[in-house]
Amino acid sequence: MNEALLRSLTPSVLAILVRRGADFAAAEDAVQDALVEAVRVWPAEQPRDPKGWLVTVAWRKFLDATRSDVARRRREDLVDEEPAPGPAPAADDTLQLYFLCAHPSLTPSSAVALTLRAVGGLTTRQIAQAYLVPEATMAQRISRAKRTVSGVRFDRHGDVATVLRVLYLVFNEGYSGDVDLAAEAIRLTRQLAAAVDHPEVRGLLALMLLHHARRPARTAPDGSLVPLAEQDRARWDTDSIAEGVVILQAALARDRLGEFQAQAAIAALHADAPAAEETDWVQIVEWYDELARLTDSPVVRLNRAVAVGEADGPRAGLAALADLNDSLPRHTAVAAYLHERAGDLATAARLYAEAAKKAPNLAERDHLTRQAARLNASRLNRLEEDT
Repeated sequence: MNEALLRSLTPSVLAILVRRGADFAAAEDAVQDALVEAVRVWPAEQPRDPKGWLVTVAWRKFLDATRSDVARRRREDLVDEEPAPGPAPAADDTLQLYFLCAHPSLTPSSAVALTLRAVGGLTTRQIAQAYLVPEATMAQRISRAKRTVSGVRFDRHGDVATVLRVLYLVFNEGYSGDVDLAAEAIRLTRQLAAAVDHPEVRGLLALMLLHHARRPARTAPDGSLVPLAEQDRARWDTDSIAEGVVILQAALARDRLGEFQAQAAIAALHADAPAAEETDWVQIVEWYDELARLTDSPVVRLNRAVAVGEADGPRAGLAALADLNDSLPRHTAVAAYLHERAGDLATAARLYAEAAKKAPNLAERDHLTRQAARLNASRLNRLEEDT
């Protein structure tokens, strides 16, 4: 079973059903039923035209559900419009579907959550983690969004800012999470940049390219995480870095600074340093100040604390960290790092172990556990040397 193929076809199939008159919630349910059917049938014999097969099955599932819903019997006249099996259009409707999900009847946060769940393929838990809210809260938000757009004709598109937010979160999950969607997010952002003259679109594209350029060096052969300071910079994709910098410079020249341009500027400063110790942390702190002004995000302030610790020393970083809520994701890991930099190995080891328990994925948990073990071993060696 080719799960990647199914995931790549899902947005386009969903878009086709919506265009043929299905409301979004019912179309999503029908596509999910078709995917379940594909998982059951395809291992024995995969169809020649997988997309056409999914469209046909999903449409039939939608019609079956429509017939069984007394409140929507008016949709029964769509039975005669059932498409015959055959090749489906080859057009890529994914970006259009992103805009459709960003419908004006939804708040931006609800539109983003709905799109991430229905089109991006993220789980409710992953979306909740991105928004720093409980999973149950996010589940309710998505359910309300589905009810809001149920029966709505998708003849009005949402705004670019909402679509950018979705693409940004999809990229983040693909870049550092469990779902490999980073390359797809870059592809769609390229399409958007070609269609829309907007500096923040180009800022987001530059940010994605600069981060993605480091991806080959982010993990060791055994799958363990490699921190930025320890990465082999020869493995970074210099072509992507160069492209990202050019796109960023053109966006900044428009003098319409936004959060994605500011983030890309920080990523460019990291990419520009030949070695970790040559990183221009002072300028990075200045960009984090701009970013905090634009977003007022606690996560931005958490990252700023790390930059302050590098630019002005770990004690200054800890002072900046003290102003933040310690329930923030990765707050404990940042505190551990800064305490280690300050020479307090016992506190750092304890905090690394605590951070490992809160890690959002296995790779990060293993990395933090190894950090704690490394410091504990170092302390033990020192004690043995002193005795």
